Amino acid sequence: MNRPTIFALLIAATLAAAPASASAADPIATSNAAAPAWPAGTLTIQQSLDIALASNPAIRKGVQDLAESQGIALQQKSAILPKLRSTGAYTQVDTAKIETVTISPGGPAVSFANPQAWNANIFVIQPFFAGGKLLSSARSSRLTRDAALANYQALVSDTLLSVRIAYQDILLAAEQITVQEASVHLLEQELGDTRRRFDAGTVPRFNVLRAEVELANAKPRLFRARNALRISKNNLAVLLGFNIPKGTDQDIPLSTADKMTVEPLDLPLADAINRGLGQRPELAALRTASRLREEEVRQAKADYYPAVSGTAGYGWQNRTFTRDLTRELDGWNVGVQLSWDIWDAGLTKGRVAAAKARGERSRIDVDDTSRRIELEVRTAYSTFAEAKEVLESQSRVIEQADEALRLANARSEAGTGTQLDVLSAQTALTEARTTYSVALHDHNVARARLERAVGDGVRLLPLGSNPAPK
Repeated sequence: MNRPTIFALLIAATLAAAPASASAADPIATSNAAAPAWPAGTLTIQQSLDIALASNPAIRKGVQDLAESQGIALQQKSAILPKLRSTGAYTQVDTAKIETVTISPGGPAVSFANPQAWNANIFVIQPFFAGGKLLSSARSSRLTRDAALANYQALVSDTLLSVRIAYQDILLAAEQITVQEASVHLLEQELGDTRRRFDAGTVPRFNVLRAEVELANAKPRLFRARNALRISKNNLAVLLGFNIPKGTDQDIPLSTADKMTVEPLDLPLADAINRGLGQRPELAALRTASRLREEEVRQAKADYYPAVSGTAGYGWQNRTFTRDLTRELDGWNVGVQLSWDIWDAGLTKGRVAAAKARGERSRIDVDDTSRRIELEVRTAYSTFAEAKEVLESQSRVIEQADEALRLANARSEAGTGTQLDVLSAQTALTEARTTYSVALHDHNVARARLERAVGDGVRLLPLGSNPAPK
């Protein structure tokens, strides 16, 4: 086998190994998709969640973080696997630097070196023993993937909670607009009736002024509700990863299809706490991180022991005593390599101490997070209970306020009631409608937060499996 052929084989072997390594290091299909197309129709809450899973920037960045963690896990796993390595070299030396020797008087000068030399080798390196570091690296690889996936699940849960709340904010703003428009309409009718009565001479100018003031006070609430709707739409669009069309007015063309409804939830507090401690991905990530810290301690202690690896390969080189580079020597070789830092000036001891400190800190994090999750569940549960009680207390108020307004108008037309009674009844009806819509919104948001606190809703994949993002 001549020299060019040998180098060609080595280069080909290196290039052939590179794609396989890259493929193994990137098991996650990355998403480079552009922003989703602007919706042509109305969006339901489920459609919004699906779009967020595919296009939300935070989730898409989380996918890349997960891919990075998979790459780190592969690096950790590679410590126990064999490696195929190739080397090659070519040198040319000035003949003036090559020493020559005359063996016999009058005989020619003989050189024991060649001004040109080349060699090529390919060999396998397999670690055998490293004080427990090899098996620990394999375990760390799996734990790194599990921790990354748990963190990704927590990110998705937080993002989808934000989408649910943003969607409810739009529904609330739209309902508030309806309520305030109805209030303005009633006050405009009252103002018109009062003006006609004033023109007929049955009521004083004071009544007209009072009706005008009430109408003027009601309009800012309508304007604020419309602004809240515009802001809520923009917020949802950003969460869904939409690019707002160029030239769009401040009121973007984004419409929702669902209405605010009550979905009952019967969950005892004890069950909620147990589910939160058992299902929350943040706690799972910290527990996995604590186990990783334990593996770091084992890997640090492994440096107290020798490391043993074996090699086996094949090599080619040119002959020394001929200048014909096409003439070569080749053959196999096997060997065992041992390395042991008998004394490293406290380096390993320091690494072990640092790893133990990180491990203790991770255990403290687990305990502290467990208490915080229980507090979060209790707080969310109490808030949901409050929202549920408020909503139940307001279930019939609108009917009662509507009936009170009807009676106030009837009394006013009959001459037994006053304008103040009518205006008070109208204000009470508006307040009842507003309070009910806010209570319904708070109920649904509190339920979503409680589900997030107990870890319900989003369980994308079991720990240890590879995600396949949309």
